[in-house]
Amino acid sequence: MVALPGDTSAETLSAIIADEMAIGVINKKTTATRLIPVPGKKAGDRAYFGGLLGESVIMAVNNGAGPNPFIRHGGLIPAPIQSLTN
Repeated sequence: MVALPGDTSAETLSAIIADEMAIGVINKKTTATRLIPVPGKKAGDRAYFGGLLGESVIMAVNNGAGPNPFIRHGGLIPAPIQSLTN
């Protein structure tokens, strides 16, 4: 579970998820991401979720590259057939 600044763009979140998906495809494993944009928070702040979720430090995100053309292209990426062996 990674807490991110609330102003993180949808394209940046999509790019992080696509990177994680690529790692899973290469390793032939099912992977997942838990990205939590926290409104009103910036990198270094603490977010308190309460209950069993506890708290987290807001992680910095590099938005320097701008919109990712791969993410803007859209479309679906099907799960690899190897995921059935997990």
